[in-house]
Amino acid sequence: MQLEQQHSVKPNSGGWLRVIGLGPGDPALLAPAAKAALNEAEDVIGYRTYIQLAGPFRDDQRVQDSDNRVELERARHAFQLAATGRRVVIVSSGDPGVFAMATAVMEALEQAKDPAWDSVDLQIIPGISAAQAAAARIGAPLGHDFCTLSLSDNLKPWSVIARRLQLAAEADLVIALYNPSSRARPHQFSEALALLREHRAPETPVILGRSIGRADEQVFVTTLAEVDPAQVDMRTVIIIGSSQTRIIQTATGRRWVYTPRWYPAGK
Repeated sequence: MQLEQQHSVKPNSGGWLRVIGLGPGDPALLAPAAKAALNEAEDVIGYRTYIQLAGPFRDDQRVQDSDNRVELERARHAFQLAATGRRVVIVSSGDPGVFAMATAVMEALEQAKDPAWDSVDLQIIPGISAAQAAAARIGAPLGHDFCTLSLSDNLKPWSVIARRLQLAAEADLVIALYNPSSRARPHQFSEALALLREHRAPETPVILGRSIGRADEQVFVTTLAEVDPAQVDMRTVIIIGSSQTRIIQTATGRRWVYTPRWYPAGK
Protein backbone atom coordinates (compact mmCIF):
# COMPACT_ATOMS: atom_id res chain seq x y z
CA MET A 1 0.00 0.00 0.00
CA GLN A 2 1.26 3.44 -0.85
CA LEU A 3 1.12 6.36 1.55
CA GLU A 4 -2.27 8.03 1.37
CA GLN A 5 -2.54 11.77 0.78
CA GLN A 6 -4.38 13.68 3.48
CA HIS A 7 -6.48 16.76 2.71
CA SER A 8 -8.23 19.36 4.82
CA VAL A 9 -6.19 18.55 7.89
CA LYS A 10 -7.71 19.90 11.10
CA PRO A 11 -5.59 20.06 14.26
CA ASN A 12 -6.65 17.69 17.01
CA SER A 13 -4.61 17.38 20.17
CA GLY A 14 -5.97 13.90 20.85
CA GLY A 15 -3.73 12.29 18.27
CA TRP A 16 -0.37 10.75 19.06
CA LEU A 17 2.67 9.47 17.23
CA ARG A 18 4.94 6.68 18.46
CA VAL A 19 8.19 5.81 16.73
CA ILE A 20 9.09 2.29 17.81
CA GLY A 21 12.03 -0.05 17.41
CA LEU A 22 11.15 -3.65 16.62
CA GLY A 23 14.53 -4.86 17.81
CA PRO A 24 16.25 -7.56 15.77
CA GLY A 25 13.00 -9.18 14.63
CA ASP A 26 12.31 -11.78 17.34
CA PRO A 27 8.93 -10.94 18.94
CA ALA A 28 10.34 -12.03 22.31
CA LEU A 29 12.81 -9.13 22.13
CA LEU A 30 10.15 -6.48 21.37
CA ALA A 31 9.88 -3.93 24.21
CA PRO A 32 6.51 -4.06 26.02
CA ALA A 33 6.02 -0.33 25.39
CA ALA A 34 6.49 -0.87 21.65
CA LYS A 35 4.05 -3.79 21.68
CA ALA A 36 1.49 -1.70 23.54
CA ALA A 37 1.83 1.12 20.99
CA LEU A 38 1.25 -1.34 18.15
CA ASN A 39 -1.86 -2.69 19.88
CA GLU A 40 -3.31 0.80 20.43
CA ALA A 41 -2.46 2.22 16.99
CA GLU A 42 -5.07 3.06 14.41
CA ASP A 43 -2.43 3.56 11.70
CA VAL A 44 0.85 1.66 11.28
CA ILE A 45 3.39 3.10 8.86
CA GLY A 46 6.78 1.79 7.78
CA TYR A 47 9.08 0.13 5.30
CA ARG A 48 7.25 -2.94 4.04
CA THR A 49 9.81 -5.46 5.36
CA TYR A 50 9.49 -4.03 8.88
CA ILE A 51 5.72 -3.88 8.61
CA GLN A 52 5.75 -7.63 7.97
CA LEU A 53 7.85 -8.17 11.10
CA ALA A 54 5.51 -6.00 13.18
CA GLY A 55 2.32 -7.88 12.28
CA PRO A 56 -0.19 -9.45 12.35
CA PHE A 57 -2.63 -6.57 12.56
CA ARG A 58 -6.33 -6.25 13.23
CA ASP A 59 -8.84 -5.50 10.49
CA ASP A 60 -9.58 -2.11 12.07
CA GLN A 61 -5.94 -1.00 11.81
CA ARG A 62 -4.76 0.80 8.67
CA VAL A 63 -1.38 -0.49 7.54
CA GLN A 64 0.59 1.64 5.09
CA ASP A 65 3.91 0.37 3.81
CA SER A 66 6.35 2.05 1.46
CA ASP A 67 9.82 1.84 -0.04
CA ASN A 68 12.92 2.10 2.12
CA ARG A 69 14.06 5.44 0.66
CA VAL A 70 11.09 7.63 1.57
CA GLU A 71 11.78 8.09 5.27
CA LEU A 72 11.00 11.81 5.36
CA GLU A 73 7.75 11.33 3.43
CA ARG A 74 6.72 8.64 5.91
CA ALA A 75 7.45 10.93 8.84
CA ARG A 76 5.45 13.81 7.37
CA HIS A 77 2.53 11.54 6.56
CA ALA A 78 2.52 10.22 10.12
CA PHE A 79 2.43 13.75 11.54
CA GLN A 80 -0.45 14.65 9.21
CA LEU A 81 -2.45 11.70 10.48
CA ALA A 82 -1.65 12.30 14.15
CA ALA A 83 -2.56 15.97 13.82
CA THR A 84 -6.09 14.94 12.87
CA GLY A 85 -6.44 12.91 16.07
CA ARG A 86 -5.27 9.52 14.80
CA ARG A 87 -3.11 7.18 16.87
CA VAL A 88 -0.10 6.47 14.66
CA VAL A 89 2.92 4.18 14.91
CA ILE A 90 6.01 4.34 12.71
CA VAL A 91 8.00 1.10 12.82
CA SER A 92 11.77 0.74 12.52
CA SER A 93 13.97 -2.27 12.87
CA GLY A 94 16.46 -2.33 15.73
CA ASP A 95 16.44 0.97 17.61
CA PRO A 96 14.62 3.83 15.85
CA GLY A 97 17.31 6.29 16.88
CA VAL A 98 20.21 4.35 15.34
CA PHE A 99 20.32 5.00 11.57
CA ALA A 100 16.54 4.78 11.52
CA MET A 101 13.19 6.57 11.56
CA ALA A 102 13.46 8.66 14.73
CA THR A 103 15.91 10.98 13.00
CA ALA A 104 13.59 11.43 10.01
CA VAL A 105 10.73 12.23 12.39
CA MET A 106 12.84 14.89 14.13
CA GLU A 107 13.83 16.34 10.77
CA ALA A 108 10.19 16.50 9.66
CA LEU A 109 9.20 18.21 12.91
CA GLU A 110 11.98 20.79 12.59
CA GLN A 111 10.88 21.61 9.03
CA ALA A 112 7.17 21.59 9.83
CA LYS A 113 5.05 24.48 8.57
CA ASP A 114 1.85 23.23 10.19
CA PRO A 115 1.59 24.40 13.85
CA ALA A 116 -0.76 21.49 14.56
CA TRP A 117 2.24 19.15 14.44
CA ASP A 118 3.63 20.80 17.57
CA SER A 119 0.63 19.60 19.58
CA VAL A 120 1.06 15.96 18.56
CA ASP A 121 1.94 13.70 21.50
CA LEU A 122 5.24 12.30 20.19
CA GLN A 123 7.25 9.52 21.83
CA ILE A 124 10.32 7.59 20.66
CA ILE A 125 10.25 4.03 22.00
CA PRO A 126 13.67 2.35 21.89
CA GLY A 127 14.53 -1.12 20.68
CA ILE A 128 17.51 -3.45 20.67
CA SER A 129 19.94 -2.37 17.95
CA ALA A 130 21.51 -4.80 15.46
CA ALA A 131 24.95 -4.38 17.03
CA GLN A 132 23.58 -5.14 20.51
CA ALA A 133 21.72 -8.20 19.26
CA ALA A 134 24.75 -9.58 17.41
CA ALA A 135 27.01 -8.89 20.39
CA ALA A 136 24.68 -10.74 22.75
CA ARG A 137 24.68 -13.82 20.52
CA ILE A 138 28.46 -14.17 20.82
CA GLY A 139 29.29 -12.79 24.28
CA ALA A 140 30.32 -9.23 25.10
CA PRO A 141 32.45 -7.72 22.32
CA LEU A 142 31.04 -4.26 23.13
CA GLY A 143 32.17 -4.54 26.75
CA HIS A 144 34.50 -1.56 26.50
CA ASP A 145 34.51 1.68 24.47
CA PHE A 146 33.06 1.27 21.00
CA CYS A 147 31.66 3.32 18.13
CA THR A 148 29.04 2.71 15.46
CA LEU A 149 29.51 3.69 11.82
CA SER A 150 27.43 3.28 8.68
CA LEU A 151 29.32 2.49 5.48
CA SER A 152 26.48 3.82 3.32
CA ASP A 153 27.43 6.91 1.36
CA ASN A 154 23.85 7.71 0.32
CA LEU A 155 23.69 10.63 2.77
CA LYS A 156 27.37 11.43 3.37
CA PRO A 157 30.49 11.25 1.19
CA TRP A 158 32.76 8.22 1.30
CA SER A 159 35.72 10.46 2.19
CA VAL A 160 33.98 11.32 5.49
CA ILE A 161 33.29 7.65 6.20
CA ALA A 162 36.89 6.66 5.49
CA ARG A 163 38.24 9.43 7.71
CA ARG A 164 36.00 8.47 10.63
CA LEU A 165 36.87 4.81 10.19
CA GLN A 166 40.57 5.63 10.24
CA LEU A 167 40.27 7.70 13.41
CA ALA A 168 38.22 5.00 15.15
CA ALA A 169 40.81 2.40 14.16
CA GLU A 170 43.66 4.57 15.43
CA ALA A 171 41.78 5.11 18.71
CA ASP A 172 41.58 1.32 19.18
CA LEU A 173 37.81 1.38 19.58
CA VAL A 174 35.67 -1.66 18.93
CA ILE A 175 33.79 -0.74 15.75
CA ALA A 176 30.27 -1.78 14.78
CA LEU A 177 29.63 -1.36 11.06
CA TYR A 178 26.12 -0.97 9.63
CA ASN A 179 25.07 -1.00 5.95
CA PRO A 180 28.36 -2.58 4.86
CA SER A 181 27.52 -3.60 1.31
CA SER A 182 24.80 -3.52 -1.31
CA ARG A 183 24.42 -4.13 -5.03
CA ALA A 184 25.05 -0.43 -5.62
CA ARG A 185 28.01 -0.37 -3.21
CA PRO A 186 29.82 -3.72 -3.54
CA HIS A 187 33.32 -2.32 -3.06
CA GLN A 188 33.07 -0.26 0.10
CA PHE A 189 33.46 -3.01 2.67
CA SER A 190 36.62 -4.19 0.91
CA GLU A 191 37.96 -0.62 1.10
CA ALA A 192 37.05 -0.44 4.77
CA LEU A 193 38.86 -3.72 5.44
CA ALA A 194 41.99 -2.47 3.73
CA LEU A 195 41.97 0.62 5.94
CA LEU A 196 41.34 -1.36 9.13
CA ARG A 197 44.14 -3.80 8.33
CA GLU A 198 46.58 -0.90 8.42
CA HIS A 199 45.80 -0.36 12.12
CA ARG A 200 44.66 -3.71 13.54
CA ALA A 201 46.46 -7.03 13.91
CA PRO A 202 45.50 -9.85 11.51
CA GLU A 203 44.16 -11.94 14.41
CA THR A 204 41.71 -9.22 15.52
CA PRO A 205 38.31 -10.91 16.12
CA VAL A 206 35.55 -10.02 13.67
CA ILE A 207 31.88 -10.93 14.19
CA LEU A 208 29.40 -11.11 11.32
CA GLY A 209 25.78 -11.11 12.42
CA ARG A 210 23.22 -11.56 9.67
CA SER A 211 19.45 -11.36 10.17
CA ILE A 212 19.81 -11.63 13.94
CA GLY A 213 16.56 -12.69 15.59
CA ARG A 214 15.00 -13.96 12.37
CA ALA A 215 14.52 -17.44 10.95
CA ASP A 216 17.59 -17.20 8.71
CA GLU A 217 19.93 -15.88 11.41
CA GLN A 218 23.65 -16.48 10.92
CA VAL A 219 26.54 -15.56 13.21
CA PHE A 220 30.18 -16.05 12.26
CA VAL A 221 33.36 -15.45 14.22
CA THR A 222 36.41 -14.86 12.08
CA THR A 223 39.48 -12.60 12.06
CA LEU A 224 40.44 -9.44 10.28
CA ALA A 225 42.85 -11.40 8.10
CA GLU A 226 40.30 -14.02 7.10
CA VAL A 227 37.02 -12.14 6.78
CA ASP A 228 35.59 -12.44 3.28
CA PRO A 229 33.57 -9.52 1.83
CA ALA A 230 31.41 -12.09 0.02
CA GLN A 231 29.97 -13.08 3.43
CA VAL A 232 28.51 -9.60 3.94
CA ASP A 233 25.36 -7.87 2.69
CA MET A 234 22.98 -5.13 3.83
CA ARG A 235 21.42 -7.44 6.42
CA THR A 236 24.78 -7.99 8.11
CA VAL A 237 26.15 -6.03 11.04
CA ILE A 238 29.89 -6.34 11.59
CA ILE A 239 31.78 -5.95 14.85
CA ILE A 240 35.52 -5.34 14.57
CA GLY A 241 37.37 -6.02 17.80
CA SER A 242 39.97 -3.79 19.45
CA SER A 243 43.49 -4.84 20.39
CA GLN A 244 42.04 -6.20 23.65
CA THR A 245 39.10 -8.20 22.27
CA ARG A 246 39.44 -11.91 22.99
CA ILE A 247 38.04 -15.21 21.74
CA ILE A 248 37.28 -17.90 24.32
CA GLN A 249 37.17 -21.53 23.20
CA THR A 250 35.24 -23.67 25.69
CA ALA A 251 35.67 -27.40 26.29
CA THR A 252 32.35 -28.00 24.50
CA GLY A 253 33.66 -26.29 21.34
CA ARG A 254 31.62 -23.12 21.81
CA ARG A 255 33.38 -19.86 20.97
CA TRP A 256 32.68 -16.64 22.83
CA VAL A 257 34.03 -13.16 22.14
CA TYR A 258 34.44 -10.37 24.66
CA THR A 259 36.29 -7.12 25.22
CA PRO A 260 37.53 -6.66 28.82
CA ARG A 261 36.20 -3.74 30.82
CA TRP A 262 39.72 -2.64 31.70
CA TYR A 263 42.34 -1.21 29.34
CA PRO A 264 46.12 -1.48 29.91
CA ALA A 265 48.04 1.67 30.74
CA GLY A 266 50.29 3.03 28.01
CA LYS A 267 48.33 1.53 25.10
